[in-house]
Amino acid sequence: MSAHHSHAHAADHSHADHGSLKSYIVGFALSIILTFMSFGCVMSGAVPHQLVMPGIMVLCVAQVLVQLVFFLHLSSKPGQRSNLSIGVFTLLIIAIIVVGSIWVMHNMNLYMMHPVSQSMSSSIG
Repeated sequence: MSAHHSHAHAADHSHADHGSLKSYIVGFALSIILTFMSFGCVMSGAVPHQLVMPGIMVLCVAQVLVQLVFFLHLSSKPGQRSNLSIGVFTLLIIAIIVVGSIWVMHNMNLYMMHPVSQSMSSSIG
């Protein structure tokens, strides 16, 4: 490796926005806390059954945001705006796909599945 190449490589790293040890530790601690909260939401039984799934979804979104901010260093700083816009667009596309799939599956279950009692009574009688 030439001296010019290693100097250019070092200059690229000096401009990169890497996190500090403190930000990595805070991100790791938040990730662990959110993971334990998710397990506790399911395993403890303290959360009402109808609130378990929405609670896990909220904790999942918080986990994704922690990962993006503390480990992938997405921010609104001028050098990171293009990465942030790409990330937001990606999350929007994923949300459209997931919510659209859930909506289609719900409607298929509602309108295409026959009740079990009708099929059993017609087969008996």
